[in-house]
Amino acid sequence: MTTAAPAVAPLTVQDAEALITAARTAAEAAGVPVAVTVLDAGGHLLAFRRDDRAVLIAGETSTRKAYTALQLNAPTADLVDLVKPDGPFHSLPTALDRPLLFIAGGVPVHRDGRLIGALGIGGGAPAQDHAFATTALTTLA
Repeated sequence: MTTAAPAVAPLTVQDAEALITAARTAAEAAGVPVAVTVLDAGGHLLAFRRDDRAVLIAGETSTRKAYTALQLNAPTADLVDLVKPDGPFHSLPTALDRPLLFIAGGVPVHRDGRLIGALGIGGGAPAQDHAFATTALTTLA
């Protein structure tokens, strides 16, 4: 007889709004206009916000970073070297017809050790976007 794993609460719209608020607060403190995307565990958009001053492409990059972090269950900052010409995932960005983006700024969101969604930030330098995303994750801890 197997025991089913206890149910884990999914990422809610309230969680998504808290992540967006925290990410934008961190970015504003650094003077960086950003776009923030939150996806649920199925890769569906839960929340999105782009600062008026953020470059337009930030919306697309934030969404692709979130999607990549979700699909690979890893921060995109940890994946950058894997897609370099000598890396084991070199062909992955072009092998799939999916919006993967291997630039820092995407992080998976976990609850009780289970993947429940992802957060992506675009608009700053990759290290800044990653820092804003990891700071935002602390709001759900």
